[in-house]
Amino acid sequence: MYDYYQLPALVLTALLLPAFGYLYLRFRDTRTLLWFVGFLCAIFQMVLLYRLGNWNFQDGSHPWLKAMGETFIQIGSAVFLTSMSPLRFRIGYRKVLFGIPFTIPLVAYSLLFYGVFHGVTPSGPVFLIFPTLGILSLVAGLFWGIVKGSMPVWLSESLCVVLGCFGLLICFATGADWPLTLVESGAHFMTALLLVFVFRRFSPGLSLSVLGFLSWSLSMLRIFPAFTLNPGVNLYLLRFIVMGKVVAALGLILLALEDQLAINKAGKERERRARRELEAYANPMLVRRRVEDFDRQGKEICQLVVEHSRFAQSALLFETSGRYRLAGAAGMDPAVVTALDSLAARIPASGFLLPGSAPLAVEWSQTVDLNLEPWFSPGDDLKRLRFSRVLAVPITGRSANEGALLLGAMRNPQVPLRADDLLPLELLAARLQAVRSQTRMLEKLIDSEKFAGLGQLAGNVTQQLNNPLTVILGYASLLDETSNLNPQERKAVEAILNEARRMREMLESLSRISVRQSDPLDTISVSELLADMEQLHRSEFLNRSIDFRMNIAPALPSVRCNAQQLRQAVLHCLQFAIETADSPSSDMDSNETNSRTVRLEATAEGKVVQILVAHSGPGFLDPERAFDPFVPAQAGGEMAGLGLGLCATILREYNGRASAINLEPSGAAIILELQAV
Repeated sequence: MYDYYQLPALVLTALLLPAFGYLYLRFRDTRTLLWFVGFLCAIFQMVLLYRLGNWNFQDGSHPWLKAMGETFIQIGSAVFLTSMSPLRFRIGYRKVLFGIPFTIPLVAYSLLFYGVFHGVTPSGPVFLIFPTLGILSLVAGLFWGIVKGSMPVWLSESLCVVLGCFGLLICFATGADWPLTLVESGAHFMTALLLVFVFRRFSPGLSLSVLGFLSWSLSMLRIFPAFTLNPGVNLYLLRFIVMGKVVAALGLILLALEDQLAINKAGKERERRARRELEAYANPMLVRRRVEDFDRQGKEICQLVVEHSRFAQSALLFETSGRYRLAGAAGMDPAVVTALDSLAARIPASGFLLPGSAPLAVEWSQTVDLNLEPWFSPGDDLKRLRFSRVLAVPITGRSANEGALLLGAMRNPQVPLRADDLLPLELLAARLQAVRSQTRMLEKLIDSEKFAGLGQLAGNVTQQLNNPLTVILGYASLLDETSNLNPQERKAVEAILNEARRMREMLESLSRISVRQSDPLDTISVSELLADMEQLHRSEFLNRSIDFRMNIAPALPSVRCNAQQLRQAVLHCLQFAIETADSPSSDMDSNETNSRTVRLEATAEGKVVQILVAHSGPGFLDPERAFDPFVPAQAGGEMAGLGLGLCATILREYNGRASAINLEPSGAAIILELQAV
């Protein structure tokens, strides 16, 4: 009577095989690929070795087909074991799975015994081939077990020794047939144990997988006569083993889905944590008056990093005047902070944290694993304190590295560091660089504003003193040409002439201060320039609770001028509008609307590009004199300073014009006009 019980198991396993192919295409990992290969081998084994009605290759008439079936058994069992313990060893530049040298002797064993010797154990010295192949596989398994993996080494080595010795004993006692069955069963039993040690949880997927592989490993019971000599028991055992394959396949699919759900849940948790971290880094209001004031916030920034990131230690380095210095630290011992400050001064400003100078901490991130030892001095305290490696987030400017955010003492080191753990810190470093660069630019603008005011003042002084000095020189020259002067009077006239000429030289040198150096002209896109400035100052408007509105006309023509000077002119107007809209008098005037507004608009009329900077604050006392320095600009005696005067000077240099108007019912605006290209 034929037994068709294996046929449904074969069909179910074949139907589940595409699911493993999809899992591999979805995850692209070694484990799911090996699962696919393992069940593919199981299907070949069932087709070649199971008696499916009239389909039977075990009658001895097809020895090589039976040999192929037994080979697929060994390959499949070894593949499942390798999927749970994908450990490798190195041969030259290549890494090889331990499962390969473990499987090769077993494949040779199957092909020789069933293909060459037709399943009959040879006698004499030829028989020793099979114990030798078994010993080679056992040695490979012992080396495999020595490498520390998920399972304790003592347990894997003990099971390997027990099963290996039992297999050799069976080989010498009963022949070369049953040791292969023992190896297959032992591999499936080890796979079931590894499933428990690898996943370490109680779930339906793990339970079904372990139960399936344990059922699959019961093939070793067929070694004992109590099962082989009893056809009924042997049949039910075979059915139990066959059903174990289907259960194992279902369990592994559930296990993969459970892992994906866990990955998705962990990803959502990381996303929430990253969002909270980004919000924490965006909240602090960074000082932008002077670079020194900005750098003094280093300790506060480091404390923020320690509170919200995965790192318990943080330090901030900034480059100042060609050398690095420690701007702040948090979570570190005072001795480490002192030694780190000394080390920062020894780091060269050029070449620090250049791309490729240090290995990346995590793939697809900008953070590097930095070794501090190259900058240690003899007897350095950092070496004694064992603080020699940190993670460094470069603070990179346009042309050079401006500093670094140093990180240490990672919390929960068992969880691997990922790129999304470092992304908020890298965005924080980018924000620090942008704000610090903007602060440095504002410093330069303030200095240039002071210099421009000094030049304008020097020009006015020179113009006012030149006329009286010309009169003095003229009359002194006339007196010098008079012939009836006594020596004492002539000496006095010469002194007047000498001092007047000396004063003339001083005025000429002073007048040279007021002459601006000519800068190269470029074709400037006003739309891009204003958009860049809006991005830079958006946070300042938000911090001051000022409603900022920008409207740029489409297809705005370009202008020809110096980009830096035009940016400087617009920046002076924006700063004036911000200060005016934020002034106390502005709050009093805007009680009705309760709104402080700054508008930046750009339009074109013919060949003229107009940039309008308007604010809701008090208007100008005299719009005609709004660009005169040291003249009260607003009610209450507030002055526009030298900025607007410099703005008008810049516009005049490029055949443009700056004007000021008052708006109705309140507010004022500055209009900058430039010739379009």
